[in-house]
Amino acid sequence: MTNDVLTIALPKGRILKEASVLFKAAGIDIAPVLQDDRRLIFEDVAPGLRFMVIRSQDVPTYVEYGAADIGIAGKDVLLEQSKDLYEPLDLGIGVCRMMVAEPKELGATDNPGQWTHVRVATKYPNITLKHFLGKGIQVDIIKLYGSIEIAPLLGLSERVVDLVQTGETLRQNGLVEVEHIMHITSKLVCNRASLKTKPRRVKELVDALGKAVAANGK
Repeated sequence: MTNDVLTIALPKGRILKEASVLFKAAGIDIAPVLQDDRRLIFEDVAPGLRFMVIRSQDVPTYVEYGAADIGIAGKDVLLEQSKDLYEPLDLGIGVCRMMVAEPKELGATDNPGQWTHVRVATKYPNITLKHFLGKGIQVDIIKLYGSIEIAPLLGLSERVVDLVQTGETLRQNGLVEVEHIMHITSKLVCNRASLKTKPRRVKELVDALGKAVAANGK
């Protein structure tokens, strides 16, 4: 990548749509990125900027290794992967919460304060392990990549740890939230080498998005 072009890694899905609002407020219209969901790299959206649209879990890796200078990633992904990245800005988008959930029948009588040993299905084994061990609770973790909510229904696990936005998916599968782990938002992340090789370009983008975030929060 040339030194005068910033490559920005964007995650697919809801966060991409929310990020587009911030970019537009910062004077960068990325509407073409939203209009073509088959294309992965966009070089003709804005002068001096290249956009790539990839899986949210891959954004930190692309940024850490320099394939992208800047990216947008959820706090959940960043904590789970622990990549060596600079995080200059909380964008305040992709808002959700990470929760422990269990079948409502169990939740009716369960007391998380009395847990000593739990079995949990999750996409986030590192976060889950740290959470339960930090409370002195022994935990057996089952790593899944999707359909987390059905794990207790099929006897795979007693509980799940997952992201919750409205809670509707949990309710549809007979689950209830029983413990809050953390609040989640999406962060702007930067490659550490790019901070040194393209300091002006990076600062301009961070400042512009920072103003957009501040205005959006009013």
